[in-house]
Amino acid sequence: MDEVALRSLIPGVLGVLVRRGADFAAAEDAVQDALIEALRVWPADQPRDPRGWLVTVAWRRFLDVVRADAARRRREDLVDEEPPPGPVPAVDDTLRLYFLCAHPSLSPSSAVALTLRAVGGLTTRQIAQAYLVPEATMAQRISRAKRTVSGVRFDQPGDVATVLRVLYLVFNEGYSGDVDLAAEAIRLTRQLAAAIDHPEVAGLLALMLLHHARRAGRTAPDGSLVPLAEQDRGRWDTTLIAEGVSILQTALSRDRLGEFQAQAAVAALHADARTAAETDWVQIVEWYDELVRLTGSPIARLNRAVAVGEADGPRAGLAALAALDDSLPRYTAVAAYLHERDGDQDRAARLYAEAARRASSLAERDHLNRQAARLNTRRPG
Repeated sequence: MDEVALRSLIPGVLGVLVRRGADFAAAEDAVQDALIEALRVWPADQPRDPRGWLVTVAWRRFLDVVRADAARRRREDLVDEEPPPGPVPAVDDTLRLYFLCAHPSLSPSSAVALTLRAVGGLTTRQIAQAYLVPEATMAQRISRAKRTVSGVRFDQPGDVATVLRVLYLVFNEGYSGDVDLAAEAIRLTRQLAAAIDHPEVAGLLALMLLHHARRAGRTAPDGSLVPLAEQDRGRWDTTLIAEGVSILQTALSRDRLGEFQAQAAVAALHADARTAAETDWVQIVEWYDELVRLTGSPIARLNRAVAVGEADGPRAGLAALAALDDSLPRYTAVAAYLHERDGDQDRAARLYAEAARRASSLAERDHLNRQAARLNTRRPG
């Protein structure tokens, strides 16, 4: 079983332990210990029932911790209990766990971080990159969240907005990162949309579908990244695009605009263009204006600078970019692109090379290095 398949078992195993009485922090630690043991043992002897094996090992690890922890003697009546024999029921507790992690005792940012780590299976480094903070800062935040919910009764699930934020970040990591979680995020958002009539839930689902529809065109056969303007639009999934647009139109008709609906509207405009040249950049700038108004997000402002550069020319885009913090992820790559469009190839080549050194993934680094090399070969000898 590969790492992605192994990670997919985490929510179900964690849900079993929580239902059996383990508090969330202890259950999460026990599951992580079981996963480490699985990575050690399974290559030589994989069990016939991987999920059942993980439940048994994690539960025993939890009981061991209970026995050793004098502060939790009130749980010693659980010591002699063992998981019942036979296969573990295939109950999907994932969405429920997302709500439980979004507990009222936690701030929204801490709830998101804890859920991404415990249920989403993301590493602390991946979460820190998503939040634009140092890894050590995020590790402390997650540790504090675990301490906060340790021993808390999970009978007050959190709010929809926090769960949506978690699903959005999980999808983004799955869409662009090393671990493929995008399909799982879409599956859970479909479940949530079926259970809750909420325009932002619909907006997030539409956004995911529209981005996922373009996924096949994002990489070349050799695995290299293909910029949006150069993608083969014949490889885009028109069924997912049609579904995403339909869901978005219904959500927008309710006149309760939120950030996910605004992002989905941008994605829909890209998907609707038959060619890159036909993209309605003026409308895209207007939607980014709405998104900035709703969120104040520096990433939304960065994307808006790109759109302004396309709608009003590269110098207008550079002027919008100059108002932003140059430490933002992709800032240097955006600057390189706009300077290239403005005709300054020497500066663009230097910026592409600098952006490559800061890239967070190998594919992105290689793409930016190729851009720098392309411009350098055009320079007169």
